[in-house]
Amino acid sequence: MTLRPNYFLNKFFTTNAQIIPKICIVGAGTAGFYAAQQLIKKLKTPQIDIIEKLPVPFGLVRFGVAPDHPEVKNVVNTFTKVAENPCVRFLGNVKLGTDVTLKQLRDAYHVVLLTYGANESKKLDIPGENLKNVIEARRIVGWYNGTPWDKDLDIDLSGETATIFGQGNVAIDVARILLSDVDELKKTDITEYALEALSKSKIKTVYLIGRRGPLQAAFTIKELREMLKLPSCSTIWRPEDFVGISEHLANLSRQKKRITELMLKSLEENNTQANKEFKPIFFRSPLELVGTDKVEKVILGINKLEGEDILKQKAVLLDKTEELNADLAIPSIGYRSMQVESSIPFDFKRGVVQNNKSRVDKGLYVSGWLGTGPIGVILSTMGNAFEVADTIVNDINSENLVDKPKGGYEDIKNTLIEKNIQVISWQHWEKIDKYEQDKGVKLGKPREKVVDIDKMLRIADSSL
Repeated sequence: MTLRPNYFLNKFFTTNAQIIPKICIVGAGTAGFYAAQQLIKKLKTPQIDIIEKLPVPFGLVRFGVAPDHPEVKNVVNTFTKVAENPCVRFLGNVKLGTDVTLKQLRDAYHVVLLTYGANESKKLDIPGENLKNVIEARRIVGWYNGTPWDKDLDIDLSGETATIFGQGNVAIDVARILLSDVDELKKTDITEYALEALSKSKIKTVYLIGRRGPLQAAFTIKELREMLKLPSCSTIWRPEDFVGISEHLANLSRQKKRITELMLKSLEENNTQANKEFKPIFFRSPLELVGTDKVEKVILGINKLEGEDILKQKAVLLDKTEELNADLAIPSIGYRSMQVESSIPFDFKRGVVQNNKSRVDKGLYVSGWLGTGPIGVILSTMGNAFEVADTIVNDINSENLVDKPKGGYEDIKNTLIEKNIQVISWQHWEKIDKYEQDKGVKLGKPREKVVDIDKMLRIADSSL
C-alpha cells in the first residue's frame, strides 16, 4: 500500500538516543480516535497505527448515532484531522484475532491499546426470547444505520404495537425512529432499505418498559424532549407511576430535577389526539414473551422499589403480573464486549477486558466501553480516552516501555500479505466516503452508506 510522505521514518531511526514510540490502537471508534488525538498532543513524533476490522472508520459514530442526530456526527471532522496527522495511519479491514494476533501486535509495537467497543447485547433471559420478531435494539440500530451484518435483518413491521424493554437513550432512539414521519427521515443518512420498510410500517404504539421508576430512568433530557416534540405522536404516561415523585424534587441534582420536572409537566399535558403513541411504563419487568409463529404479547411482573437512596433503589418483584400486546419486542438493556482472542484477559461477568485503571499488562491498555462497560455518551468516552492516553504517556516516560526499537506495521505487513488481506488506508476510505456522499446527493440526503463489505473493498480498489 502507498503511505503518505513523512509518515514512517526508518523503523530503527533514533534521535539523540530517543527511540520513537510505536503504538497500535485496535478500533477506529470514538475511544480510539480520541486516544490518538491526545497521544499526538503529548508525545513527540509518535507513530500510531489505528487498525479496524471494517474497511470504514468511526465505529458507533457511524453505526450507532441515530440518523436524525447529524449534529452528533460532526465529531468525525475532529477524527479526520487526527487521521490526517503525519504521525497517524489508518489500517482498515484488519481483524484482531483473525488476521493478526495480539502477540504479533505486542511484539511489533511498544504499546497496544484495545478500544474495539461493545458489540453484543445483554439478554433478557426469559422464556420466548427466541420467538420471531424479538429483535435486539442493537440490531435494529445497525439495520437503519447500515452495519454490514445487520443489513438483511428480518424485521416485521406489520403489527401495530412495539414493546421496548429498557429506558436508555438507545431505547428512545429506536422508539423515535419507529414513530417518526418518514418524510423527515428521508432527509437523513438512514439506509434506503430501512426507509422503504418504515414507509410501510403499521406501528402506531411504542411502549418503553422500565424495571424501576421515573427517578431512575436512564434516558437524558435531550432525547426525552425530542420524543415529546415528535409530530403526530402523543406521549402518554401512567399517572400512578408518578405518585409521590414531586416530593423528591428539592433533593435532586439539577440535571435529574430538570428531567423529572419535564416528565411531570408532560404528564399534566397527556394528550391522546395524535395518530401515534409513545407510552413509557415504569415498575415493570418482562417475565415471558408469548406467541405461536412470532411474538404476540409480553407478561410483565410488577415491581416495588427498595433501598434508602432513592436514585439507587432496586426493583423487587411482587406477586402480580399484567400483559401487553407486543407485535414487535425489542430488548434494549445494555451492551457487552467480546473477547475476540483468548489471550485477552476478560471479565465475562461484566463483559469487559480485565484492567487496573486502564492497564491490562505492561504495554497493553484498554479504553472506552471495552474497559469501562457501556456507560455514558461520546463526551464521557472522550474523557476516558484522554485519561488512558495520559496514562500511556506517563508509562512511556517512567516504565521503560520504549527500551528498544520496534518495527510496527512493517513487522505485521507480511502476515497480512500472506493471508491476502486487503488493507484499507485513509485514502481508500476517502474513496468510499466520496462514493457514499455522491450517491446521497442523488437521493437528496447527506449520504447513502455502502453496507456490503465486498463492495466497500471494490470501491477502495477502484480508480474513482
